[in-house]
Amino acid sequence: MSHLASSVRSKKGMEMNRRKFGIVGASSLGALAAYMNNIRPALAAVDPDQLKTTLMPLGGERAANADGSIPAWTGGLTEMPPGWDPNQNGLMPDFFASDAKVVSIDASNMAQYQDRLSIGTMQMMTKYGFRIDVYPTHRTAAAPQWVYDNTYKNATSAQMNANGAKYGFTGAYGGTPFPILDPDPNIAGAQIIWNHQTRWQGVAWTRNEANYSVDSNGTLSLSAGQRQFVRYPYYQPDGSAANYDGLYIQSYTKYLAPANNMGQEFLDYQPTNMYADPERIWAYMPGQGRVRQEPDMTYDTPAPGLSGYINQDEYDIFRGAMDRYDWKLIGKKEIYVPYNNNKLYQATARQGHGQHFINPDYLRWELHRVWVVEATLAPGKRNVMAKRRLYVDEDTWTILLGDTWDAQGNYWHYGITTMENRPDIPAGALISTTVTADLQANHYLSSTGVWNESPYNQPMLLGSPPVQLFDPRNLAAQAQF
Repeated sequence: MSHLASSVRSKKGMEMNRRKFGIVGASSLGALAAYMNNIRPALAAVDPDQLKTTLMPLGGERAANADGSIPAWTGGLTEMPPGWDPNQNGLMPDFFASDAKVVSIDASNMAQYQDRLSIGTMQMMTKYGFRIDVYPTHRTAAAPQWVYDNTYKNATSAQMNANGAKYGFTGAYGGTPFPILDPDPNIAGAQIIWNHQTRWQGVAWTRNEANYSVDSNGTLSLSAGQRQFVRYPYYQPDGSAANYDGLYIQSYTKYLAPANNMGQEFLDYQPTNMYADPERIWAYMPGQGRVRQEPDMTYDTPAPGLSGYINQDEYDIFRGAMDRYDWKLIGKKEIYVPYNNNKLYQATARQGHGQHFINPDYLRWELHRVWVVEATLAPGKRNVMAKRRLYVDEDTWTILLGDTWDAQGNYWHYGITTMENRPDIPAGALISTTVTADLQANHYLSSTGVWNESPYNQPMLLGSPPVQLFDPRNLAAQAQF
């Protein structure tokens, strides 16, 4: 964490709860419930050595599934393509282009595979003729050894906020905070979402991204083109839990296009203790000529630069403060999810967008184990999305699919996360294009997209951007950066 950013953060006292004991998740909903009922009377202390034996270093099960269709994890994808230079070759290639398709699923054969499909995936098939192409499963998740080492420490040191797990945690740094989950599903659900929000995505990087909207008539429009600078204070190699000040991400966004958005800038701080230190966002609007903190740009406020199609907490399917929901782990399940999606990033925006969904020809699906977490509005709280169901990858803790319902119980938004293989970070799963379909308004949005056209196919720059980019005092001065 830079001294500039540190100087604008308040340091408040945090009262923490003692970390409860954890378990390894079962592979089915029924098995998980039975395991919890059996183990609760005689809990054993968390054994972090599971992360070196039965669990992979970030917390997923190492073993293959029963029929081998999900292979064992053997270290992930860590080798670069031969002769590939990120500064010359730009976009990372599709590592699995030679794989043969296992099956294609649409409304005509959906019933045969319904146990392996999310609610939203079936809704899309039924309403719009959506199709998924399933390929062999590759468990590509990877991180540096120091992240594995920190995760091992976090397993016994992470402490949840005394006001509830959804408000935050301390005592963890530089790795998955809760690789071994609490046996109480009402606590484990929040832990999983914290694991998602603090998942390994590198130390820092810079890239160009595009947000595209597709209206109900199928018209493709650029909502915003942007230069994105991201720094993860939680994952600085020279930091530690002792000197960590509570930010897990700092992002600086500068809009490049279209003309009505050009020059707008946003700075976002996301904390790990939202009870003591809420999320903060600053905005610079060229017409106003000054920087303003935006206290209302959170929760279900429409996100800027995204045509009003999604809300602030729908980035990455879910991101931000968790306090308006009660979170519950439903269990673990094997389903088809988007995975290893480098092929999508070889397409241009027009090739990749169909009338109601991303072109299935460019979207790869695989069978993976996911944690199923349900969020329902807490008493006295409000959000236009009254219920969410999230499907979280066991290996990377990334939310891969999301379902939402409105206050009347009607299905509403369907979220898809596509993940880019980046062994140069190393990260087997770096979020790139996220897609949100509104099944009531019949439009959809792709956000933070990487496309094979200028300027969105420029190489990702790894390493920390200038620290002044993340200081709100300098935001206006950076307008010409």
